Amino acid sequence: MSASTPQPAGIPFLKGHGTQNDFVIIPDPDGRLAIGPAAVAALCDRRAGLGGDGLLRVVRSAADPAAGDQADRAEWFMDYRNADGSIAEMCGNGVRVFARYLVEAGLAKPGELAVATRAGVRTVRVAEDAEDGTPGEVTVDMGHARLPGPDGIEVAVGERRWPALNVNMGNPHAVVFVQSLDHAGELRSAPLTSPDSAYPEGVNVEFVVDRGPRHVAMRVFERGSGETLSCGTGTCAVAVAAIRRDGVDPAVTGEAATYTVDVPGGRLVITEYPDGRVEKTGPAVIVASGEIDARWWASLVG
Repeated sequence: MSASTPQPAGIPFLKGHGTQNDFVIIPDPDGRLAIGPAAVAALCDRRAGLGGDGLLRVVRSAADPAAGDQADRAEWFMDYRNADGSIAEMCGNGVRVFARYLVEAGLAKPGELAVATRAGVRTVRVAEDAEDGTPGEVTVDMGHARLPGPDGIEVAVGERRWPALNVNMGNPHAVVFVQSLDHAGELRSAPLTSPDSAYPEGVNVEFVVDRGPRHVAMRVFERGSGETLSCGTGTCAVAVAAIRRDGVDPAVTGEAATYTVDVPGGRLVITEYPDGRVEKTGPAVIVASGEIDARWWASLVG
């Protein structure tokens, strides 16, 4: 291609993260882009692509069949994909970054907004920026946790085994309390869970230690992504598990319970209310924007 030949238009993208759980953001308001699993994996590749724990496609709910039934409640749909291209029902850090993008792009105002996800509509509150320009924190109503059982679930790493609590936050989590986060091992592959029938579509596994009263720390293996520096739904699952372990279930006590959850990428604050709602608060930042080379994009989706 000569220097005088017009270059084809690139595809806009952004990068953002919430407690270092990072995402490629692809604006596609009218739902015109077909991004298959292989293309997602290429975009999220940290050496040959843009790099990310997952991809957030920003599309109007009415323009995507997966969210059409939510269009009357939420204008925008978070089409979330794991780094390997697989579809996930929900991403707690991703929805905060998604809301941050909507506000910074002028598609929504700070304050309360609704976001459609495959796990249902989520209400998000984006705080005003501080006077020094620091982005305000983002709070997400994560819905209700479910503890569907069965009893007797175990997680194994090497020769160590632990009982696990099955917590569903729109996606499945197996939460184990350990003496040291090192016991999680390298987390290069998914920890073993049993029985095999408990998680037919895979599971996110959280390893948790205590740091103080109502304060825990965790590492996580996210299905489809591997170990990540943060997992929003995972921090909620961990808080819910700790609340049950500590005997302060808000449905029983009548009082909200708030836990601080440290992840390798930062800190999130989780509150469960007597009505069962779980809220998560933490930072969300857009760090870059640009264009994907049109020819490379064509090689991905062509």
